[in-house]
Amino acid sequence: MSHKIAKLAFWLIPILCLSLCSVALMAQTAAPEKKAAEKSTHTVTGCLQKGDEAGEFSITGEDGKTWGLRSTSVKLDEHLGHKVTVTGSTTHETKAEEKKEGQVENAGSKTEYADLTVTSLKMVSDSCSK
Repeated sequence: MSHKIAKLAFWLIPILCLSLCSVALMAQTAAPEKKAAEKSTHTVTGCLQKGDEAGEFSITGEDGKTWGLRSTSVKLDEHLGHKVTVTGSTTHETKAEEKKEGQVENAGSKTEYADLTVTSLKMVSDSCSK
């Protein structure tokens, strides 16, 4: 009888350990996806303008905040000079990028509130006049 229990334990313990390891690995891979979903999304309405760098645009919202805009999925250049509503997620820059960008912005006298990676755009008007 004790031989049967020992044989059962010999197989049961490794199977249990392997099962728990796979559960632990799945929990670790699910955590980064959750963080990506928690990125803050913002919507800004204002006049779309050309930015300081190639491929960069800017928009000054109705609250007076200026946002730097980039997008790989929305063609922002087709809406230059238009009043638009853009939606996207904020992006974080490294300290070196912030310092470099701060020097360029100080020369241009516009203070950028944050950078926005645009995921959708809705044209409000084909001109920026009120």
